[in-house]
Amino acid sequence: MTGIVSYGTYIPKYRIKLADIARSHKKNGDEITKALQVYEKAVASLDEDTATLAVEASRQALLNGNIDPKDIHAITVGSESHPYVVKPTATIVGELLGVSNNYFAADLEFACKAATAGMQFVWGLVETEKARNGLIIGSDVAQAKPGDILEYTASHAAGAFILGKKNVIAEIVDFVSYTSNTPDFWRRDGQQYPSHGGRFTGEPAYFHHVLGASKVLLEKVKMDASDFAHAVFHMPNGKFPKIAAKRLGFSKEQVATGFIVDRIGNPYSASSLVGLSAVLDIAKPEEYIFLCSYGSGAGSDAFVFKTTKEIITYQKRNKNPVVGQIEDKEYKAYRI
Repeated sequence: MTGIVSYGTYIPKYRIKLADIARSHKKNGDEITKALQVYEKAVASLDEDTATLAVEASRQALLNGNIDPKDIHAITVGSESHPYVVKPTATIVGELLGVSNNYFAADLEFACKAATAGMQFVWGLVETEKARNGLIIGSDVAQAKPGDILEYTASHAAGAFILGKKNVIAEIVDFVSYTSNTPDFWRRDGQQYPSHGGRFTGEPAYFHHVLGASKVLLEKVKMDASDFAHAVFHMPNGKFPKIAAKRLGFSKEQVATGFIVDRIGNPYSASSLVGLSAVLDIAKPEEYIFLCSYGSGAGSDAFVFKTTKEIITYQKRNKNPVVGQIEDKEYKAYRI
């Protein structure tokens, strides 16, 4: 089988409370926190960017899986905040990890679903034995115009997953994509901050694609929401994933473990990956996990995973679970 053999996450320890951001803009912090259902967000240090976050998460994945970097034959980095416009992030990551020169590398962009697109690419390389192991990364130092509603949730983190055929902890059972030309979020070349369609980002964008991809996959694999132990959805705020889950028939309990947006915000390409990591940190063998990402522009990738007995041994080796990184925090003051 082809599936996840290891994973790692990196959540910067610094936090900013949404109430502090609101206060600086002379807004009602309680109202904004209640509306978004997010309380604080993770932010990178001054010497951290998308590449450094990606490296930290990837090192954790290699360590947890006891994998030699030279056994990595593909690297994809999904992000909308690559440090260079013309210069791949994937090669920086490969060099710092000590990967040999014999690997496929690609930077991917599709808003917040760029990383799950990479998971599909790398699955194909591993499944057809063009690569022994492949590393897929979602890493973002998310950007937003000061005072814009996006600023309250745009956060920073990275998730890295290694796919292979040996010692698989979660098989990739199947996946689908659902895509349309829906311009709910964009940034033209040279613009410093992204723009968005406000309320238009909800029903015709996020919900249309997340529900569309999820329903297509559930029908394809002939499963219902009740067949899954856990479900993870892209988390642009605290409301959208809960509404999507409810419409699809998933319970609050199924979504709870992977729901991390209220404590770290929305790290864009890393959002669903960090949520999946939190689930794998505590999942039991032979459990089905549902995941659906979302990227503005717009599209969703939906996956069905099934854990194996290997996950018990793996969890004992994992010394840096998501919950520990969320709790290891230091608050910073917000200044315009």
